[in-house]
Amino acid sequence: MARPTGRVLTLLELLQSGGIRTVAELADRLGVDGRTVRRYVDHLIDLDVPVESVRGRYGGYRLAPGYRLPPLMLNDDEALAVLLGLAVGRRAGVLTAVGTASETAAAKIRRVLPERLARRLDAVLAALAFTAPPRGTAAPETGVLLTVADAVRGHRPVSISYTDRDGRRSERTLHPYGIVTHAGRWYVTGSDPAIGEDRNFRLDRIADARALPGSFEPPAGIDPAERLLAGLAGAAYRYEVTLRIHGTVEQIRARLPAAVARVAEPVPAEGADPTASPTASPTADPQPEQWHRVEVRAERLDWLPPVLASLDRPFVVERPEELRDLVIAFADRLAASARRT
Repeated sequence: MARPTGRVLTLLELLQSGGIRTVAELADRLGVDGRTVRRYVDHLIDLDVPVESVRGRYGGYRLAPGYRLPPLMLNDDEALAVLLGLAVGRRAGVLTAVGTASETAAAKIRRVLPERLARRLDAVLAALAFTAPPRGTAAPETGVLLTVADAVRGHRPVSISYTDRDGRRSERTLHPYGIVTHAGRWYVTGSDPAIGEDRNFRLDRIADARALPGSFEPPAGIDPAERLLAGLAGAAYRYEVTLRIHGTVEQIRARLPAAVARVAEPVPAEGADPTASPTASPTADPQPEQWHRVEVRAERLDWLPPVLASLDRPFVVERPEELRDLVIAFADRLAASARRT
């Protein structure tokens, strides 16, 4: 009797998706009875596919853990999802430095796509747009990424060979807390035990990473993303800007996120600009509107006046004087535009 090849391959695809599949579930998906499911499983075992039988109330069948299944079978939606993920990952700068691996993987799937699916994929890619490009190609080496990720999971120190933005190379020991992608770049945030301070390192600037013996205990409640954003906001830049802004922290963060600015504790009311007349927000807000000192570090100042205008909150420029002049000039241009008929 000929084997129903199509149903056997469908069974293989169901098991490939992971987890334990009960006989009743498989029988329902394949449209057969439980005895036939067992016969199909025997077919797969004859083909050296390691199907395991799991006993018990919630037992059934599963593939042996860690088995690399040849061939990998994808349905139409899965193939499109993989290709779109590779395309978006390359465009957003979140793939590793082994760019040829993503390209060859995409090419292999693309070659076996039916023409109708290829047309759908081309239509999606042609319609796809991004609000901002990643800042250059700054993907990490795969080996570095895997080593650091393993150290994060195991709370193990790593030795890294690092090159800073000025081209200085150094050997460092790092206690890594987590890996974060930001603006198309990969970072590892952690503690440098040699100086006893938290540091952020770009993974693409790490030439080599090696796990060290021992372990460390990360701080309780650590949030690597928050630490990275706070570190970026406090990095050295050409201008150090100090502002006082009246409003809630949420209102300020809406235009000046954590990666750009530090929002300090509220300043006393007498520190406010006496010419300003703040009013309560017309919408209910759980936080009171008050004066906050805000620190911004930037390489350029020309982007700040329109951002401050979009806040629509009273503010005072404490420093630098150059920013105050730019704000006045920006306000004059807005007023001149409003007077045009």
